[in-house]
Amino acid sequence: MNEMGVITVSPAHLAIAFGFILATAILLTVLKLGVTRQYLFAAMRAAAQLLFMGFILSWVLGLDSFLPVLGVLAVMTGVAALTIAHRNPSAPRSIAPIAFIVLLVVTLLIVMIVSHIIIGIDPWFDPRYLIPLAGLIMGNAMSGVAIALERLFNDLDKRSDEIRSLVALGATPWECAQTSIRDALRAGIIPNINTLAAIGLVFLPGIMSGQVLAGINPAVAAPYQIIVSFMISAGDSACSSTVVIWMYRYRFAENGMFLDSSVR
Repeated sequence: MNEMGVITVSPAHLAIAFGFILATAILLTVLKLGVTRQYLFAAMRAAAQLLFMGFILSWVLGLDSFLPVLGVLAVMTGVAALTIAHRNPSAPRSIAPIAFIVLLVVTLLIVMIVSHIIIGIDPWFDPRYLIPLAGLIMGNAMSGVAIALERLFNDLDKRSDEIRSLVALGATPWECAQTSIRDALRAGIIPNINTLAAIGLVFLPGIMSGQVLAGINPAVAAPYQIIVSFMISAGDSACSSTVVIWMYRYRFAENGMFLDSSVR
């Protein structure tokens, strides 16, 4: 335990915790699910990425400049955008840059409001607050956008005959795609709703759990978690809505005709 009362995790502790991963890998192997190697690789990658980010943040926290913080945010956003593109192989190639722009703009806007207006951090770009908060927004928004886009493009393709008939009757791309857009956004927001409904009673999220483990009074930690939960919800909804409404038009030609898979 250090001078702040926080228990320091040693390499031995990490090795013991890795036993959970090994136990799960054994279970996956026994059940013959065929994902044991991917699971172990993902776990090792997660550990390496977290340790790497820990060293990077230790360096950035010692600087009094927005540029290093912006650099870290750009890398985080780039990885999130590429992940969204990877999860939607049928999406247009422009999905990665579009997702990058939307994620970065929405995240910075929300974090600025939270840090500068609600919490009153000075400076507002203090990396101790900005980077963790931005990561929470991006991580959840990334999943929401990926789910919404997958539903959007799958639904549009399933309705291709119906959409062509609507186009022939004079419907605009927006009129043709409205049903698919609503279904896609609904699919993206449902996990968000479920999380908000279960938070506090079923599980304690990361921010509140971390503060409690650090010795902060739970009654003090709870309001912070409320702010973070609402912030994440807004970021998820804003990013999913913006990207879906931006991207649906790529399934249509300039003249409004629905594009077949062979000419996209």
